[in-house]
Amino acid sequence: MIDLDEHNNQSAKSGTPAHDRSVLRQKVPLRLLAAFAVGVVLGGFGFSQLRDSRDQRDRNAVVALVAFPQSADSGSAAFEGSVRLSGYLALANGGPGPSTVRGVHAERPGVVIHSIGAPRLLPPGSTGQLAVELWFECSVARLQREPLPLGLSVETDDEQGRKVSYPVALVGDDWERDALSKCSGIFAVG
Repeated sequence: MIDLDEHNNQSAKSGTPAHDRSVLRQKVPLRLLAAFAVGVVLGGFGFSQLRDSRDQRDRNAVVALVAFPQSADSGSAAFEGSVRLSGYLALANGGPGPSTVRGVHAERPGVVIHSIGAPRLLPPGSTGQLAVELWFECSVARLQREPLPLGLSVETDDEQGRKVSYPVALVGDDWERDALSKCSGIFAVG
C-alpha cells in the first residue's frame, strides 16, 4: 500500500527523477517567455516592414502632373475648314515617385488633342515633353475661354495604370495663335 499523505522530507538530489522534473518545471516557463518575447519582436518588425511597404506603395500611387501647351510646329496643315497642328505638351511631375505618361486625349466641340509620341517617363521633380496633335475647327472663331480638361493615361512606379485629368488653358498660347493664323489663311483664300 502507498500512503499519499506521507511526505518525503529528503531533498531531491541531482540526477534523481524528482530533481529532473523540478528543473524541467522551472525551465518550461522561461522557454515559453523567451519564445513569446522573440515572437513579439519579430511581429513588431514584420508589422513595421508591412507599414513601410504600404506607405511606399501609397506614395508610388500618387500622380501629381502639370501639363501645358509648349509649342506648335509651323508644318501644320489646313483643310476643309479645319487646322491640324503638331506640337508638344510640357509635363512636370510634382509627385513623390516616377510616372510614365502613356497618352493624352481631350475633346470638346471644335477642338481635339491626342498624343502621337512615345510614352514619356518623368522622374519625380522632372519635366519633359510629349508630342501631341491638335485639331481645330476654324468655324469656332476662338478657342473657348475655359480650360480644356486633358485626360492623361499614366502608369505609376507600382506598374498600375491610372487615368487623371488636368485642365489646360489654350487661350493665348502658341497652339491658339498658330491655329487662328492658319484659319485666317483658309478664309482669306476662300
